[in-house]
Amino acid sequence: MLVLLMVLACSIAIGAKQLPLTEVWSGLVDSGSPDYPVVHEMRLPRTLLGLVGGAALGLAGGVMQALTRNPLADPGVLGINAGASAAVVSAISFLGVATFTGYVWFAFAGAAVVSVLVYMVGGGRGATPARLALAGTALGAALHSYLNAVQLLDTASLDQMRFWTVGSLASAEMTTVARLAPFVAVGLLLALALGRPLNALGLGDDAARAVGVEPTGIRALAMAAVTLLCGAATAACGPIVFVGLAVPHIARAITGPDLRWLLPYCATLAPVLFLGADIVGRILARPGEIQVGVMTAILGGPFFLYLVRRWRVARA
Repeated sequence: MLVLLMVLACSIAIGAKQLPLTEVWSGLVDSGSPDYPVVHEMRLPRTLLGLVGGAALGLAGGVMQALTRNPLADPGVLGINAGASAAVVSAISFLGVATFTGYVWFAFAGAAVVSVLVYMVGGGRGATPARLALAGTALGAALHSYLNAVQLLDTASLDQMRFWTVGSLASAEMTTVARLAPFVAVGLLLALALGRPLNALGLGDDAARAVGVEPTGIRALAMAAVTLLCGAATAACGPIVFVGLAVPHIARAITGPDLRWLLPYCATLAPVLFLGADIVGRILARPGEIQVGVMTAILGGPFFLYLVRRWRVARA
């Protein structure tokens, strides 16, 4: 928690103009301060969006890895991020949607449709973690091809789509954070409530039924939680990668495998990684910035390769 508070303070202080912590505090509480507009109109919305969006992505990743029993899974493994992205890009290109209010409903619709399709293709009530992962990977690949095709064909909307699909916090506003927060709150509460049932599900379906847990219902609720979390975060920030993959492993090293502890840690540690990547991007390209989606990919790529290698060694 202390590390998170430090990162939040750095996110407000660091930018094109460096603000000492005393001026950050003055800009937060004193409306007469010359730094008040910078803090309240630019830095604070960006920081809060990173906090809420990062928590959503990290928690979704923890639920995904538990649901699929796959340590290399993230919210994209079931195609949910791709579904949200495809719906938003379609709205931008074909309907001229250009605001978060419009994005979010399309993102939820795309995420929900893909969730249902993955569930059905993966076997419905007989779905298994392996089938869900395979169905999600196949649908995700098809949707990414669709995304590329739309961006190539619609040159008029290309700039707007390109900025959104990279993933960024630069256009954050307080209204965006306010609209995002209720969806993330519902998804967060649902995901945290599933900690104990998902623990049981990790022992196998028969063992879960023996302790009173219905696997089909828990999988459906888990996918609903991930849909809410990923749909909201993707609509607000764009399709951010690797946060949902890396954070559960970091949390697991601290808490162990018990999801009742691991999931809250995912929600706490993910904003540290998300905002940390955003801060590094602002420092490296000052007075401009490198979008946070690029930075998470740069930082997450080597980590992903490390996980793949470690997993292969463990299975060998």
